[in-house]
Amino acid sequence: MLTGAVADDFTGATDLAAALHSRGLRTAVVIGDRPVADEQVDGLDAVVVALKSRTAPVEEAVAASLGAADRLLGWGADRFYAKYCSTFDSTDEGNIGPVLDALRERLGADRSVVVPAFPANGRTVRDGSLWVGDDLLEDSPMRHHPLTPMTRSRLRDLLAPQTTATVTEIGLDVVRRGSEALRAALDDAPAGYLVVDAVEDDDLRTISRATAGHRLVSGGAGLALGLEPVEPASAAREVAPFPSFSRRRLVVCGSASTTTQAQVAAAVAAGHPTRKVDIAQALADPEAETASVAEWVRGLDAGSVPVVYSVGQPSDVVPAGALPAGGVGAVVSAADAVEAVLSGVVLDLVADGTVDQVVVAGGETSGAVVGCLGIGLLTIGPLLAPGVCWSAARTDDGREVALVLKSGNFGAVDLFSTAWEALA
Repeated sequence: MLTGAVADDFTGATDLAAALHSRGLRTAVVIGDRPVADEQVDGLDAVVVALKSRTAPVEEAVAASLGAADRLLGWGADRFYAKYCSTFDSTDEGNIGPVLDALRERLGADRSVVVPAFPANGRTVRDGSLWVGDDLLEDSPMRHHPLTPMTRSRLRDLLAPQTTATVTEIGLDVVRRGSEALRAALDDAPAGYLVVDAVEDDDLRTISRATAGHRLVSGGAGLALGLEPVEPASAAREVAPFPSFSRRRLVVCGSASTTTQAQVAAAVAAGHPTRKVDIAQALADPEAETASVAEWVRGLDAGSVPVVYSVGQPSDVVPAGALPAGGVGAVVSAADAVEAVLSGVVLDLVADGTVDQVVVAGGETSGAVVGCLGIGLLTIGPLLAPGVCWSAARTDDGREVALVLKSGNFGAVDLFSTAWEALA
Protein backbone atom coordinates (compact mmCIF):
# COMPACT_ATOMS: atom_id res chain seq x y z
CA MET A 1 0.00 0.00 0.00
CA LEU A 2 1.58 3.22 -1.19
CA THR A 3 -1.03 5.93 -0.75
CA GLY A 4 -2.70 6.78 2.55
CA ALA A 5 -5.47 9.34 2.76
CA VAL A 6 -7.18 11.11 5.65
CA ALA A 7 -10.70 12.34 4.83
CA ASP A 8 -12.64 14.73 7.04
CA ASP A 9 -16.01 13.09 6.46
CA PHE A 10 -17.45 9.81 5.25
CA THR A 11 -18.85 10.94 1.92
CA GLY A 12 -15.55 12.63 1.13
CA ALA A 13 -13.76 9.38 1.90
CA THR A 14 -15.85 7.36 -0.54
CA ASP A 15 -15.62 10.21 -3.04
CA LEU A 16 -11.82 9.99 -2.97
CA ALA A 17 -11.80 6.19 -2.83
CA ALA A 18 -14.00 6.05 -5.92
CA ALA A 19 -11.58 8.36 -7.76
CA LEU A 20 -8.59 6.24 -6.78
CA HIS A 21 -10.48 3.05 -7.68
CA SER A 22 -11.30 4.50 -11.10
CA ARG A 23 -7.57 4.96 -11.76
CA GLY A 24 -6.99 1.23 -11.21
CA LEU A 25 -5.80 1.41 -7.61
CA ARG A 26 -7.05 -1.31 -5.28
CA THR A 27 -8.68 0.87 -2.65
CA ALA A 28 -10.64 0.51 0.58
CA VAL A 29 -12.09 2.90 3.15
CA VAL A 30 -11.32 2.34 6.82
CA ILE A 31 -13.81 3.85 9.25
CA GLY A 32 -12.19 6.06 11.88
CA ASP A 33 -10.44 4.09 14.58
CA ARG A 34 -12.55 0.96 14.13
CA PRO A 35 -10.38 -2.18 14.38
CA VAL A 36 -9.20 -3.52 11.02
CA ALA A 37 -6.96 -6.56 10.70
CA ASP A 38 -3.68 -6.05 8.84
CA GLU A 39 -4.62 -8.73 6.33
CA GLN A 40 -7.66 -6.70 5.31
CA VAL A 41 -5.38 -4.00 3.88
CA ASP A 42 -2.64 -6.29 2.60
CA GLY A 43 -2.23 -5.96 -1.15
CA LEU A 44 -4.10 -2.66 -1.42
CA ASP A 45 -2.66 0.29 -3.31
CA ALA A 46 -4.53 2.91 -1.30
CA VAL A 47 -6.38 3.17 1.99
CA VAL A 48 -8.62 6.11 2.87
CA VAL A 49 -9.39 6.65 6.55
CA ALA A 50 -12.84 8.22 6.96
CA LEU A 51 -13.21 10.60 9.89
CA LYS A 52 -16.14 12.66 11.17
CA SER A 53 -13.94 15.67 11.82
CA ARG A 54 -15.05 18.41 9.42
CA THR A 55 -17.01 20.34 12.04
CA ALA A 56 -15.52 18.78 15.18
CA PRO A 57 -13.64 20.97 17.68
CA VAL A 58 -10.18 21.76 16.31
CA GLU A 59 -8.30 19.75 18.92
CA GLU A 60 -10.45 16.68 18.24
CA ALA A 61 -10.05 17.01 14.47
CA VAL A 62 -6.27 17.30 14.74
CA ALA A 63 -5.99 14.35 17.13
CA ALA A 64 -8.19 12.15 14.93
CA SER A 65 -6.24 13.10 11.80
CA LEU A 66 -2.90 12.34 13.40
CA GLY A 67 -4.25 9.03 14.69
CA ALA A 68 -5.33 8.15 11.15
CA ALA A 69 -1.93 9.13 9.76
CA ASP A 70 -0.21 6.92 12.32
CA ARG A 71 -2.39 3.95 11.33
CA LEU A 72 -1.54 4.53 7.68
CA LEU A 73 2.18 4.80 8.46
CA GLY A 74 1.91 1.49 10.30
CA TRP A 75 0.39 -0.09 7.21
CA GLY A 76 3.29 1.14 5.07
CA ALA A 77 1.96 4.31 3.45
CA ASP A 78 4.69 6.52 2.06
CA ARG A 79 2.56 9.16 0.32
CA PHE A 80 -0.35 10.99 1.90
CA TYR A 81 -3.49 12.78 0.78
CA ALA A 82 -5.48 15.14 3.02
CA LYS A 83 -9.04 15.13 1.67
CA TYR A 84 -11.50 17.95 2.39
CA CYS A 85 -14.64 19.12 0.62
CA SER A 86 -14.38 20.67 -2.83
CA THR A 87 -16.20 23.70 -1.39
CA PHE A 88 -13.49 24.04 1.29
CA ASP A 89 -16.02 23.79 4.14
CA SER A 90 -14.36 25.38 7.16
CA THR A 91 -14.34 28.39 9.48
CA ASP A 92 -11.62 30.85 10.44
CA GLU A 93 -10.66 28.46 13.26
CA GLY A 94 -10.35 25.40 11.02
CA ASN A 95 -10.37 22.59 10.57
CA ILE A 96 -8.47 22.45 7.27
CA GLY A 97 -5.50 24.62 8.30
CA PRO A 98 -4.84 23.06 11.73
CA VAL A 99 -5.12 19.54 10.32
CA LEU A 100 -2.75 20.30 7.44
CA ASP A 101 -0.27 21.92 9.86
CA ALA A 102 -0.32 18.83 12.07
CA LEU A 103 0.05 16.41 9.16
CA ARG A 104 2.94 18.36 7.64
CA GLU A 105 4.77 18.23 10.95
CA ARG A 106 4.08 14.54 11.55
CA LEU A 107 5.11 13.57 8.01
CA GLY A 108 8.08 15.91 7.70
CA ALA A 109 6.56 17.66 4.67
CA ASP A 110 7.59 21.28 4.23
CA ARG A 111 4.77 22.07 1.78
CA SER A 112 1.49 20.88 0.35
CA VAL A 113 -0.58 21.90 -2.63
CA VAL A 114 -4.16 23.01 -1.97
CA VAL A 115 -6.38 21.79 -4.83
CA PRO A 116 -10.11 21.64 -4.08
CA ALA A 117 -10.97 21.85 -7.80
CA PHE A 118 -13.28 19.13 -9.15
CA PRO A 119 -14.35 20.27 -12.65
CA ALA A 120 -16.64 17.27 -13.20
CA ASN A 121 -18.76 18.55 -10.32
CA GLY A 122 -18.47 22.23 -11.22
CA ARG A 123 -15.72 23.17 -8.73
CA THR A 124 -12.91 25.19 -10.31
CA VAL A 125 -10.17 27.49 -9.06
CA ARG A 126 -9.35 30.59 -11.07
CA ASP A 127 -7.00 33.35 -9.95
CA GLY A 128 -6.93 31.72 -6.55
CA SER A 129 -10.71 31.88 -6.08
CA LEU A 130 -13.04 28.91 -5.80
CA TRP A 131 -16.05 28.74 -8.11
CA VAL A 132 -19.15 26.55 -7.83
CA GLY A 133 -20.49 26.30 -11.34
CA ASP A 134 -20.86 29.87 -12.60
CA ASP A 135 -20.86 31.37 -9.11
CA LEU A 136 -18.07 32.35 -6.82
CA LEU A 137 -18.15 30.26 -3.66
CA GLU A 138 -19.45 33.22 -1.65
CA ASP A 139 -22.38 33.60 -4.05
CA SER A 140 -23.27 29.89 -4.09
CA PRO A 141 -25.71 28.14 -1.74
CA MET A 142 -22.70 27.38 0.49
CA ARG A 143 -22.99 30.98 1.73
CA HIS A 144 -25.96 29.82 3.80
CA HIS A 145 -24.52 26.57 5.17
CA PRO A 146 -25.72 26.37 8.79
CA LEU A 147 -22.37 25.20 10.20
CA THR A 148 -19.71 26.44 7.76
CA PRO A 149 -21.14 29.44 5.87
CA MET A 150 -18.69 30.26 3.08
CA THR A 151 -18.70 34.05 2.67
CA ARG A 152 -15.37 34.40 0.86
CA SER A 153 -14.07 32.80 -2.31
CA ARG A 154 -10.32 33.42 -2.41
CA LEU A 155 -8.69 30.33 -0.97
CA ARG A 156 -5.76 32.27 0.45
CA ASP A 157 -8.23 34.41 2.42
CA LEU A 158 -10.01 31.30 3.68
CA LEU A 159 -6.87 29.40 4.67
CA ALA A 160 -4.70 32.21 6.07
CA PRO A 161 -6.71 32.69 9.32
CA GLN A 162 -6.42 28.96 9.99
CA THR A 163 -2.61 28.68 9.85
CA THR A 164 0.59 30.62 10.46
CA ALA A 165 2.21 29.05 7.38
CA THR A 166 2.76 31.00 4.16
CA VAL A 167 0.00 30.61 1.56
CA THR A 168 1.18 31.07 -2.05
CA GLU A 169 -0.95 31.18 -5.20
CA ILE A 170 0.11 29.42 -8.41
CA GLY A 171 -1.83 30.71 -11.42
CA LEU A 172 -3.34 28.88 -14.35
CA ASP A 173 -0.71 30.34 -16.67
CA VAL A 174 1.96 28.33 -14.83
CA VAL A 175 -0.15 25.17 -14.82
CA ARG A 176 -0.71 25.44 -18.58
CA ARG A 177 3.04 25.46 -19.20
CA GLY A 178 3.13 21.80 -18.21
CA SER A 179 4.15 19.60 -15.34
CA GLU A 180 7.88 20.39 -15.45
CA ALA A 181 7.28 24.14 -15.28
CA LEU A 182 4.73 23.69 -12.52
CA ARG A 183 7.06 21.41 -10.56
CA ALA A 184 9.77 24.06 -10.73
CA ALA A 185 7.34 26.75 -9.56
CA LEU A 186 6.22 24.60 -6.65
CA ASP A 187 9.82 23.87 -5.65
CA ASP A 188 10.74 27.56 -5.83
CA ALA A 189 7.79 28.71 -3.73
CA PRO A 190 8.16 29.31 0.02
CA ALA A 191 7.41 26.40 2.33
CA GLY A 192 3.79 26.22 3.40
CA TYR A 193 0.69 25.92 1.24
CA LEU A 194 0.42 26.32 -2.52
CA VAL A 195 -3.02 27.13 -3.90
CA VAL A 196 -2.99 25.92 -7.51
CA ASP A 197 -5.51 26.98 -10.16
CA ALA A 198 -7.38 24.27 -12.06
CA VAL A 199 -10.42 24.62 -14.32
CA GLU A 200 -10.22 21.46 -16.46
CA ASP A 201 -9.34 17.81 -15.92
CA ASP A 202 -6.14 18.33 -17.92
CA ASP A 203 -5.06 20.88 -15.29
CA LEU A 204 -5.52 18.26 -12.59
CA ARG A 205 -3.44 15.79 -14.58
CA THR A 206 -0.66 18.37 -14.83
CA ILE A 207 -0.80 19.06 -11.09
CA SER A 208 -0.82 15.35 -10.30
CA ARG A 209 2.30 14.76 -12.39
CA ALA A 210 4.05 17.80 -10.92
CA THR A 211 3.41 16.64 -7.35
CA ALA A 212 4.30 12.98 -7.88
CA GLY A 213 7.27 13.34 -5.52
CA HIS A 214 5.43 15.24 -2.78
CA ARG A 215 5.06 13.51 0.57
CA LEU A 216 1.72 15.23 1.23
CA VAL A 217 -0.93 16.68 -1.09
CA SER A 218 -4.32 18.09 -0.19
CA GLY A 219 -7.56 18.74 -1.99
CA GLY A 220 -10.88 17.35 -3.11
CA ALA A 221 -11.20 14.09 -4.98
CA GLY A 222 -10.58 15.79 -8.33
CA LEU A 223 -6.83 15.73 -7.83
CA ALA A 224 -6.93 11.93 -7.58
CA LEU A 225 -8.70 11.77 -10.94
CA GLY A 226 -5.58 13.34 -12.41
CA LEU A 227 -3.49 10.30 -11.54
CA GLU A 228 -2.24 8.21 -14.42
CA PRO A 229 -4.38 5.06 -14.62
CA VAL A 230 -2.81 1.84 -13.39
CA GLU A 231 -3.24 -1.07 -15.77
CA PRO A 232 -3.71 -4.54 -14.26
CA ALA A 233 -0.34 -6.28 -14.49
CA SER A 234 -1.63 -9.67 -13.43
CA ALA A 235 -4.66 -11.56 -12.22
CA ALA A 236 -3.53 -10.73 -8.68
CA ARG A 237 -4.36 -7.05 -9.28
CA GLU A 238 -7.89 -7.74 -10.52
CA VAL A 239 -10.60 -6.54 -8.15
CA ALA A 240 -12.95 -9.14 -6.68
CA PRO A 241 -16.52 -8.97 -8.01
CA PHE A 242 -18.92 -6.77 -6.05
CA PRO A 243 -21.28 -8.81 -3.83
CA SER A 244 -24.93 -9.27 -4.77
CA PHE A 245 -27.80 -7.91 -2.67
CA SER A 246 -31.45 -8.91 -2.77
CA ARG A 247 -33.40 -7.27 0.03
CA ARG A 248 -35.24 -3.97 0.12
CA ARG A 249 -33.88 -0.55 -0.77
CA LEU A 250 -33.92 2.71 1.21
CA VAL A 251 -32.83 6.34 0.82
CA VAL A 252 -32.13 8.59 3.83
CA CYS A 253 -31.25 12.27 3.42
CA GLY A 254 -29.81 14.47 6.14
CA SER A 255 -28.33 16.97 3.69
CA ALA A 256 -29.84 20.43 3.27
CA SER A 257 -28.10 21.07 -0.06
CA THR A 258 -30.01 22.34 -3.07
CA THR A 259 -28.90 19.25 -5.02
CA THR A 260 -30.39 16.90 -2.44
CA GLN A 261 -33.58 18.97 -2.34
CA ALA A 262 -33.86 18.54 -6.12
CA GLN A 263 -33.23 14.81 -5.76
CA VAL A 264 -35.99 14.53 -3.16
CA ALA A 265 -38.35 16.48 -5.45
CA ALA A 266 -37.47 14.16 -8.33
CA ALA A 267 -38.20 11.14 -6.14
CA VAL A 268 -41.62 12.58 -5.27
CA ALA A 269 -42.31 13.21 -8.96
CA ALA A 270 -41.26 9.65 -9.80
CA GLY A 271 -43.75 8.25 -7.32
CA HIS A 272 -41.41 7.07 -4.58
CA PRO A 273 -42.93 6.95 -1.09
CA THR A 274 -41.42 9.88 0.84
CA ARG A 275 -41.53 10.97 4.46
CA LYS A 276 -40.08 14.03 6.14
CA VAL A 277 -38.56 13.62 9.59
CA ASP A 278 -40.66 15.43 12.21
CA ILE A 279 -37.98 17.68 13.69
CA ALA A 280 -40.00 18.59 16.79
CA GLN A 281 -40.66 14.92 17.51
CA ALA A 282 -37.02 14.02 16.77
CA LEU A 283 -35.90 16.58 19.35
CA ALA A 284 -38.49 15.53 21.92
CA ASP A 285 -38.27 11.75 21.53
CA PRO A 286 -35.85 10.53 18.85
CA GLU A 287 -36.47 6.86 19.67
CA ALA A 288 -40.20 7.24 19.06
CA GLU A 289 -39.64 9.07 15.78
CA THR A 290 -37.14 6.41 14.70
CA ALA A 291 -39.60 3.61 15.47
CA SER A 292 -42.41 5.41 13.67
CA VAL A 293 -40.39 5.96 10.49
CA ALA A 294 -39.03 2.39 10.50
CA GLU A 295 -42.53 0.96 10.88
CA TRP A 296 -43.71 3.17 8.00
CA VAL A 297 -40.98 1.69 5.77
CA ARG A 298 -41.89 -1.88 6.77
CA GLY A 299 -45.49 -1.23 5.81
CA LEU A 300 -44.67 -0.21 2.23
CA ASP A 301 -44.62 -2.42 -0.83
CA ALA A 302 -41.40 -4.46 -0.81
CA GLY A 303 -40.50 -3.28 -4.31
CA SER A 304 -40.72 0.42 -3.49
CA VAL A 305 -37.82 2.76 -2.80
CA PRO A 306 -38.81 4.86 0.23
CA VAL A 307 -37.08 8.21 0.72
CA VAL A 308 -36.78 9.63 4.25
CA TYR A 309 -35.50 13.21 4.38
CA SER A 310 -35.08 16.23 6.64
CA VAL A 311 -35.05 19.11 4.13
CA GLY A 312 -37.30 19.09 1.09
CA GLN A 313 -37.49 22.76 0.16
CA PRO A 314 -35.54 25.98 0.81
CA SER A 315 -37.94 27.09 3.57
CA ASP A 316 -36.87 24.05 5.63
CA VAL A 317 -33.32 25.45 5.86
CA VAL A 318 -32.40 27.91 8.61
CA PRO A 319 -29.76 30.35 7.26
CA ALA A 320 -26.76 30.90 9.51
CA GLY A 321 -27.55 34.63 9.69
CA ALA A 322 -31.17 34.14 10.79
CA LEU A 323 -31.01 31.52 13.50
CA PRO A 324 -33.73 30.88 16.04
CA ALA A 325 -33.28 31.28 19.78
CA GLY A 326 -30.29 29.20 20.69
CA GLY A 327 -28.32 30.27 17.62
CA VAL A 328 -25.95 27.76 16.07
CA GLY A 329 -26.50 25.50 19.07
CA ALA A 330 -30.16 25.12 18.10
CA VAL A 331 -29.23 24.18 14.54
CA VAL A 332 -26.61 21.71 15.75
CA SER A 333 -29.12 20.13 18.16
CA ALA A 334 -31.67 19.75 15.36
CA ALA A 335 -29.01 18.31 13.06
CA ASP A 336 -27.93 15.84 15.75
CA ALA A 337 -31.54 14.78 16.25
CA VAL A 338 -32.03 14.21 12.52
CA GLU A 339 -28.82 12.16 12.34
CA ALA A 340 -29.95 10.08 15.31
CA VAL A 341 -33.30 9.33 13.69
CA LEU A 342 -32.00 8.59 10.19
CA SER A 343 -29.13 6.40 11.40
CA GLY A 344 -31.46 4.66 13.84
CA VAL A 345 -33.92 3.89 11.05
CA VAL A 346 -31.14 2.36 8.93
CA LEU A 347 -29.84 0.34 11.89
CA ASP A 348 -33.28 -1.04 12.75
CA LEU A 349 -34.11 -2.01 9.17
CA VAL A 350 -30.72 -3.56 8.41
CA ALA A 351 -30.61 -5.41 11.74
CA ASP A 352 -33.98 -7.12 11.19
CA GLY A 353 -33.14 -8.02 7.58
CA THR A 354 -35.68 -5.67 5.98
CA VAL A 355 -33.11 -3.61 4.05
CA ASP A 356 -29.66 -4.34 2.61
CA GLN A 357 -29.22 -1.49 0.08
CA VAL A 358 -29.11 2.09 1.34
CA VAL A 359 -28.36 5.44 -0.28
CA VAL A 360 -27.32 8.06 2.30
CA ALA A 361 -27.20 11.76 1.35
CA GLY A 362 -25.10 14.03 3.55
CA GLY A 363 -21.66 13.74 5.11
CA GLU A 364 -22.70 13.98 8.76
CA THR A 365 -25.59 11.57 8.21
CA SER A 366 -23.27 9.11 6.45
CA GLY A 367 -20.95 9.19 9.43
CA ALA A 368 -23.83 8.53 11.81
CA VAL A 369 -25.13 5.63 9.70
CA VAL A 370 -21.75 3.93 9.41
CA GLY A 371 -21.13 4.43 13.12
CA CYS A 372 -24.49 2.91 14.09
CA LEU A 373 -23.91 -0.11 11.88
CA GLY A 374 -20.48 -0.71 13.41
CA ILE A 375 -18.74 -0.88 10.04
CA GLY A 376 -14.96 -1.01 10.01
CA LEU A 377 -14.10 -1.21 6.29
CA LEU A 378 -15.80 -0.41 2.99
CA THR A 379 -14.86 -2.01 -0.31
CA ILE A 380 -15.47 0.22 -3.33
CA GLY A 381 -17.91 -0.85 -6.01
CA PRO A 382 -19.68 0.61 -9.07
CA LEU A 383 -19.30 4.32 -9.80
CA LEU A 384 -22.63 6.16 -10.18
CA ALA A 385 -21.43 9.70 -10.87
CA PRO A 386 -18.32 11.77 -10.20
CA GLY A 387 -17.77 11.43 -6.46
CA VAL A 388 -20.60 8.91 -5.94
CA CYS A 389 -20.19 5.13 -5.75
CA TRP A 390 -21.58 1.99 -4.19
CA SER A 391 -19.58 0.35 -1.42
CA ALA A 392 -19.99 -2.98 0.35
CA ALA A 393 -19.54 -3.54 4.06
CA ARG A 394 -20.21 -5.95 6.90
CA THR A 395 -21.95 -4.72 10.04
CA ASP A 396 -20.69 -5.59 13.49
CA ASP A 397 -23.30 -8.36 13.71
CA GLY A 398 -22.15 -9.87 10.40
CA ARG A 399 -24.78 -8.58 7.97
CA GLU A 400 -23.76 -7.60 4.44
CA VAL A 401 -24.98 -4.21 3.29
CA ALA A 402 -24.49 -2.05 0.20
CA LEU A 403 -24.12 1.68 0.83
CA VAL A 404 -23.91 4.87 -1.19
CA LEU A 405 -22.43 7.58 1.05
CA LYS A 406 -23.15 10.68 -0.99
CA SER A 407 -22.15 14.27 -0.48
CA GLY A 408 -25.33 16.33 -0.47
CA ASN A 409 -24.11 18.34 -3.46
CA PHE A 410 -23.29 15.36 -5.70
CA GLY A 411 -25.18 13.08 -8.05
CA ALA A 412 -27.73 13.38 -10.84
CA VAL A 413 -31.20 14.64 -10.01
CA ASP A 414 -32.69 11.16 -10.57
CA LEU A 415 -30.05 9.34 -8.48
CA PHE A 416 -32.56 7.99 -5.95
CA SER A 417 -34.35 6.22 -8.82
CA THR A 418 -31.37 5.06 -10.86
CA ALA A 419 -28.69 4.13 -8.28
CA TRP A 420 -30.03 0.57 -8.00
CA GLU A 421 -29.42 -0.24 -11.65
CA ALA A 422 -25.69 -0.65 -10.96
CA LEU A 423 -26.47 -3.50 -8.53
CA ALA A 424 -28.75 -5.39 -10.93
